[in-house]
Amino acid sequence: MTPEIDDKGTWLARWDLVPDGAAIATPSSLLLPVRHRGQPAMLKIAREEEERRGGRLMAWWDGDGAARVLAHDEPALLLERATGPRSLAAMVAAGADDEASRILCATAARLHAPRRGPPPELMPLSRWFEALSPAAGIHGGLLAQADAAARDLLAAPREVVPLHGDIHHGNVLDAGAGGWVAIDPKGLLGERTFDFVNILRNPDAATTLAAGRFGRQVDAVARAATLERRRLLLWTLAFTGLSASWRLADGEPAGLDLAVAGLAAAALRS
Repeated sequence: MTPEIDDKGTWLARWDLVPDGAAIATPSSLLLPVRHRGQPAMLKIAREEEERRGGRLMAWWDGDGAARVLAHDEPALLLERATGPRSLAAMVAAGADDEASRILCATAARLHAPRRGPPPELMPLSRWFEALSPAAGIHGGLLAQADAAARDLLAAPREVVPLHGDIHHGNVLDAGAGGWVAIDPKGLLGERTFDFVNILRNPDAATTLAAGRFGRQVDAVARAATLERRRLLLWTLAFTGLSASWRLADGEPAGLDLAVAGLAAAALRS
């Protein structure tokens, strides 16, 4: 019998866990800091398929570049909790933007490395981008440019790998002796360049839109990840258009995404 999704007591008993902080509820999951055999861990109970898919990918990565999975029985996932003192967002605030980007790129490279067994079933980028074309038809402008870029990229993908799908400064954490580890993947499949675009629109709007920062970080990420600069710009245009389309559909502000899309489109023309 499958436990109720939010019945954390079931999982606490099953895995002999001790609560170690307040629960955090999101639309897609329930999170609870716990102790597992005396060590800090995080219990995550998925409410949506995207989270379950991400959990399966975390288990497949087996702690190589991602937080170590201690137990997994859908919809629940028990992760080693990253408790190191360092923060990539704080690193950027302290003036080490390039170093933070290099760490993000190195983490992504570990996640993209070949594994022995086949990955779990993942969502192809062609499906992930389905909302963009209808939005482009409604709004035109930058979304139409983003849609054109996405169509070309998706028609001829390169270096297809399992993708995290949301690599940024808040999703790569300091695990102390374990190094930097990723959390919260979307569980996608597609061209590896896609996994680097979110670095360029993070860690916050002020940093992202600071004068000259976009071009510097495009160069830094392309060097660190051995990417073709133009292709990184095309994926950035495509993804920020997609993200803007999601926000517009939800009635949320899309200013940051549209601004980054504009920067990418301008860089492609130069």
